Amino acid sequence: MKKIFALAAAALLCIGAAEAQNTFKGIVKYKVESTGQVAMTIPDEVAVAEIKVSGNDMFTKSAIFTNSEYAMIGIQTEYLLVQNLTRTLCLNAERLIGYLGGEGIELNYDGNGKMLRKDVYEAKDFDSVDIVDTEPGHFYYEYVAGETKQVAGMTAKKVIRHSYDDEGVDHPMEMWYTDEIGPSINILFNGIKGMPLQCTMDAGEGRALTYTATEIVKGKVKDVDFLLPDGYSTMTDDEFKDFIQEIIDAFELLRD
Repeated sequence: MKKIFALAAAALLCIGAAEAQNTFKGIVKYKVESTGQVAMTIPDEVAVAEIKVSGNDMFTKSAIFTNSEYAMIGIQTEYLLVQNLTRTLCLNAERLIGYLGGEGIELNYDGNGKMLRKDVYEAKDFDSVDIVDTEPGHFYYEYVAGETKQVAGMTAKKVIRHSYDDEGVDHPMEMWYTDEIGPSINILFNGIKGMPLQCTMDAGEGRALTYTATEIVKGKVKDVDFLLPDGYSTMTDDEFKDFIQEIIDAFELLRD
């Protein structure tokens, strides 16, 4: 079992082998709302979102879906491409590098701050629907049979993601998804078998964020829509690890 990696804003947001891919081609559009007891201000750039889908491929630049694990150290993900079990991030560290330079810290990295990060996963990297994993820091999906509702004109099925904190306490999250759109192992959403259409995420202290599909547009996407933009340099794993370590060391130096 593997720990969750974060790709959805305001929260950190399967099966054993890939099944036949869906043939859906189109755009899933979402609205993002504050739904907790304590109101949150939703920035305009977060309030609406979309994912372009072509079979097992997905592309998005919407903030709620591109908030990767690198955001916590100030590296922005501008575009995200999923091709079956491969995730490619277009990262931008220009602002971070400029900030560190203004603090008198020079990095060994001499690029323009725009870099590609490609991660290739295997089906076993995600929890199976047949395994219940309650270890601290881990999660599993409970697919609820027989419960459905209509979301954006589609029949959405219920799934509960059970995730456990370091004390072993479960923090269940209800999601509604369709298995008629997207890959059978959706690595953008930690391995759910399809495409989430509605999800409410606990943001702590009485706050919550809900994203809901408002429109599903069939067609309207072309192969060119899944091409990554120019201007980003590919880094090897070792180069990227060295860069991240430099950033971590720089922040430790500033704290001292």
